[in-house]
Order: sequence, then C-alpha cells, then structure tokens
Amino acid sequence: MTTLVPTVAQKLPAGPQSPPFIQSLHWLIRPFSFMEDCKRQYGDCFTIRFWGFKPIVFFSHPQAIKDILTAGPNQFQVAESNKILRPLVGAHSIFLLDGAAHQRQRQLLMPPFHGERMRAYGQLICQITEQVTSHWSMGQSFAVLPTMQEITLQVIMRAIFGIEEGKVYDELKPLLKDLLESTASPLKASLLFISQLQQNWGAWSPWGHFLRQRSQIDQLLYQLIDERRSHADPDRNDILTLLLSARDETGQPMTDEELRDELLTMLLAGNETTAFALAWAFYWIHSTPGVLDKLLMELNLDQESTAPIALTRLPYLTAVCKETLRIRPVAPITFGRITQSRLRVMGHEFEPGTSLAPCIYLTHQRPDLYPDADQFRPERFLEHQFSPYEYLPFGGGDRLCIGMAFAQFEMKLVIATILARFRLTLAHQQPIKPSRRGVILAPASNFKMMATDIV
Repeated sequence: MTTLVPTVAQKLPAGPQSPPFIQSLHWLIRPFSFMEDCKRQYGDCFTIRFWGFKPIVFFSHPQAIKDILTAGPNQFQVAESNKILRPLVGAHSIFLLDGAAHQRQRQLLMPPFHGERMRAYGQLICQITEQVTSHWSMGQSFAVLPTMQEITLQVIMRAIFGIEEGKVYDELKPLLKDLLESTASPLKASLLFISQLQQNWGAWSPWGHFLRQRSQIDQLLYQLIDERRSHADPDRNDILTLLLSARDETGQPMTDEELRDELLTMLLAGNETTAFALAWAFYWIHSTPGVLDKLLMELNLDQESTAPIALTRLPYLTAVCKETLRIRPVAPITFGRITQSRLRVMGHEFEPGTSLAPCIYLTHQRPDLYPDADQFRPERFLEHQFSPYEYLPFGGGDRLCIGMAFAQFEMKLVIATILARFRLTLAHQQPIKPSRRGVILAPASNFKMMATDIV
C-alpha cells in the first residue's frame, strides 16, 4: 500500500511543542489528562506528534467530526493509521483494509452480528454470566476486571469461535488470555507503539515471547478452521460457522488467512472493550447515588424482563450503558484517517497525506453537549437524542464498529443478570482511574467490589 505524504508543505493546527517521544509517553501514561490539556490550550482542533508516526490532527467539534465521517468513501486511507495492530490481528483484518477490500469484508462480517442471529446468543450470555459469578463468596472482595474479562472471553469462544470444551478449548483459552495480557500496561503496550522495541532476541525477550505465543495461537485457529470446514454442521449457529458459509458478490468465500485474522480481530475488538465497559458500568452504578435504585426498580417492575430480548429494551438500563460509554469511552479516538485528496474541515485546509482523528473522549466531555460532563447522569440519554457526531463510542462513518449492536446487547444482559442475582458494593470508595491497555483504556486493575447478598 502506498503511504501518502502531503503534496506541499502545510501549516497544521497548533499543538504541544514537546518532543514527539515525550508526547508519546504522555499518550501512553496519561491519555485523558493529555487530551484535556491540549483542548484547554489549543481548542477544538490541535496537532499531536507521536514518535515514529506522522502528525495527527485531533478534532472534538461535532461539525468537524461530521465533515470527516461523511466524506466520500475514497477520501481517506485508514489501514496505514492502524498498522500498529498488524502484529496482533494480521494483514487481512478489517482494521488493515481500505477501499473495495474493506467493503467486501464488512459485507461478509456484518450479518451474524445483527437481527435474529445475534439475539440467539442472549440465553448463552446470561448462562455464562451466571456460571462465572456463581463462585463469588458473600462478604469477600473480588477483582472486577478479571471477572468481566472471563465472561466476555467465554462469550467470544462459545458464540464466535464455537468451542466450549475439549482439547482445543483448553489449549486456546490460556493462550488468548496471555495474548490479551501482552498489552495490559503502558510498558507492555509500548511494544505496539514503539516499533524499535519489536526485536526478537529469543523466547526470553518480550517480542520473542509474543511471536512464539502468536504462532501457537495460529496453529490452533487454523486447526479449528480446517475441522469446521471438513465437518460442516448446518445446525451450528456460532459466528465462525456462519462466516465459513458466507460468500461475497462474486461467490467467493473467506480464505483461511482471512478467517484467522478476523477471529483475532473480533477477540481484540469484542472481548477487552466490552469487559472494560462492563467494569466501568458497575463502578458508576455503585458510586453514583440513585442509579442502582432506579435500575433495580426498572428490573423489578418489568415482569417480562427475565427474557433476554426484553432486558435489552429497558430504557434506564440502556441509558446507563450509553452514559458509561460516554463518560469513559474505551477508545479515546476513532481510527485515524489519512486524506487522499485535499479536504476542508471547519476552516482548515488539509493536503493529501494528512492524518485526522475525531476525538471521542473530548467530544463526550463538551459542556455545550453534556452539561456537568464529568458527572455520571444516565438521564441525559432519556432527555435528549444525540447525533452520531456528538456521541460516537463505536466510531462512525464507514468504519462504525461492526460489533456495536452485539456489544450493547451483551452489556445489558450481563448487568441485568448480575443485578438480578446479587447485591454488590464497592470494596473501596476511592475514585477509579483509567489505565492504558494496548490501544484502549480500562479501569484500574485493582478495582474491587464485594457481593453482600444473594437475591
């Protein structure tokens, strides 16, 4: 793929003047406060310079975001901006495709995540949640993040990969958990952001360990794909099986390499992100006065709310999930977009080869859109309908997250299932701060709660 560079020298919007390496450290270690500092000093549009990457222009004004997200499908390259993900998801991932190849992959991937096919997983999500939380002991604290990660990983393995027991499951699950943990801190995440660290000095080195681990995962995934191809079962409804039968407009199926890369993409995009959002949700529900009482009242009043599909339609539960994704979006920015031709955005003229990034976090913190933006208030989503340029936790445009509906579905079911069975309390009252996990952000890993009663 050709990497564009600006055709002429251009003056980019102002931004921090510290060396790119220092800006990269701020982005790794204190991303929210770094973005807030830039917003205070430079306004709705500023330029960040990361070490080893071309400058990125951040936007947080809805009109600018609309200008970017509604530009034509050939206006941008996105794959180049996502190149740091290639070691994790592979070259055939939808994250690493542009143009016709990207559109083909979206059309193949989207059907299993919508409609009746998605709703068929509702009971499975509830059962997994009940099974994972059945080990909680009354009066003993538990780490919230690992619990949510266990739930979402089991959902991925059973609903998407279609495996729940046996040799492949037993071998693959710990490898996938280890892979996800490989970016679990700013130090570990630096392997993705700083290419100079990607040196294989043997199995004892961080990058060498990662490569050996990835090879083991590949071997198991290709084995799984081969077995599923060889023993087609029309009664299976897991997403891998559905993708094996999918055909593009020319009648061609996905290759084994494409399936492998998309399975890892769904793992990366659907496991950690949903787990982190769930952990944040339980924090805000139990740290914000009145929210838990309103949720329990809604669950108790709706006599049909035990059915998974009914749970997902509860308005206050929906508002709680939306507000969680607003106040602490898992991804701080959308995918970066590199201009293919000259583009004007809110008075700024950008030459081809310029990298632009709508900033989800700063947009969600705008006081003109969200009064008292630092306060958790689900009611704002019952009082107002926000546009996709004002509220965009799953990105937007032709890069809107394919798993958006599935993630929201899963969030609601896990929250409702747990609240229907347990009464929880925060183990500590200190505010929980976000921490870096790869390219996304999570609540601190030491966040703990306690089950005080069984309903």
